[in-house]
Amino acid sequence: MTLTPETTVAPSPDFTARVADVERSAYRARHFALNMGEVQGQGYVGQALGSADIFASVYRDQLRFRPEDPHWADRDRFLLSTGHYAIGHYAALAEAGIVPVTELDTYGSDDSRLPMSGMASYTPGMEISGGSLGHGLTVAVGMALGMRLQGSSARIFNFLSDGELDEGSTWEAAMGAHHHQLGNLTALVDMNALQADGATETVLGIEPAEEKWASFGWYTQRVDGNSAQALLAALDNIADRTGTTGEPSVILCDTKVGRGVPLLEQREKAHFMRIEEHEWQICRDQLTAGYDGKASV
Repeated sequence: MTLTPETTVAPSPDFTARVADVERSAYRARHFALNMGEVQGQGYVGQALGSADIFASVYRDQLRFRPEDPHWADRDRFLLSTGHYAIGHYAALAEAGIVPVTELDTYGSDDSRLPMSGMASYTPGMEISGGSLGHGLTVAVGMALGMRLQGSSARIFNFLSDGELDEGSTWEAAMGAHHHQLGNLTALVDMNALQADGATETVLGIEPAEEKWASFGWYTQRVDGNSAQALLAALDNIADRTGTTGEPSVILCDTKVGRGVPLLEQREKAHFMRIEEHEWQICRDQLTAGYDGKASV
């Protein structure tokens, strides 16, 4: 299936229209992720499918940027702490017109600008290089503080995983953001309950996550991370508070690995998936069937 991004436009003020717009964008991004995954025959496809609604909600509806100028000084910043989610981020960048859709075919290949783990030195629109998990929020705190000291109105969005809540550096950054009253910082946590070593709750439990973030002085919301409606409502709540409080904000996004593709949703080993050659078209067909059945799009 050939998919091309629509021209980037300002979101409609009508909430229902905004939701439908984000759902369409996430649907296209999921197809992009499947196309990239097929290039390698494997990868972090489940995470890309599960987080597509989060990426679409931010890029399609919230982020201020210029596709033709990824280094525009007044842009909002989106920091991908989980570097292995790059496949999902590339899909969002293609949707946003920052990366050409045709370039997605080079994913993970030699000399590609789209390596399997996100690297700022290679990819337009990639603000930081993904590496050891737990460092993204620390960078975001420094960046948010720097933007404020410069008098910039730019917002900082940091995408991180529930597994990163096992890292001490994440909570040090959370304390720092509260101390400096970084109201221009929003953390988006993919709560997919999965890590490389197994279920998050069995590796090192993180609950009650809401109470923990709130105790660190963050404005905390927990939503269905596969619902554009819930995500946009949460982001609107944050926007309504901008300028009235110095609290940093966090949205805990409960997601399903492989969302939209039942074949992959049911995989037991889903952190890094090997998908057989004949299964890719099945995945696309299931994704299309599920989207066509949604009454809201």
